[in-house]
Amino acid sequence: GKITVNDLVTVSAYAASMGGSQVFLEPGEQMSVHELLKCLVVVSANDAAVALAEHIYGSAESFIEAMNARASELGMENTSFVNTTGLDDGGYSSAKDVALMTRELLTHPLIFDYTTIWMDTIRGGSFGLSNTNRLVRFYKGANGMKTGFTTEAMYCVSATAKRDGMQLIAVVLGAPTSDERFAS
Repeated sequence: GKITVNDLVTVSAYAASMGGSQVFLEPGEQMSVHELLKCLVVVSANDAAVALAEHIYGSAESFIEAMNARASELGMENTSFVNTTGLDDGGYSSAKDVALMTRELLTHPLIFDYTTIWMDTIRGGSFGLSNTNRLVRFYKGANGMKTGFTTEAMYCVSATAKRDGMQLIAVVLGAPTSDERFAS
């Protein structure tokens, strides 16, 4: 209720400076919450994550505090967020906690507007996005959720699928290769 998908976000220099996966946001660039969510969910854009955090909470630090408070409310006992991006920096989580977070996300239907995208664009079609969660394209009923990779965490995925009215969650952490995180 704090924002709408149509709100415009002005990108800070700090958000634009994020490394790792990104969509190369520029300081002062304006993008809608909708477009930033697409960047965040489809390609794990760290610059978009920080821009959204700053827009909603005023600072990345305030957002991190809110994330940790929400994790506690959800019963995520083995999680500590230390940044908005998930990049290696001393934070941690467990497969159970990722599943709890995913279960909460599933209660918000708007998430499927983003997790089910295979390919899309931003900036009026000039910048392409391709989902890192290939299950969305190749696994019957897949409807999300999120992949991740860092040198410490390795290849991870919180995968969701719905078949015959049953919604399932599977979490893989620490796979040595991208192929192995998606193997059945």
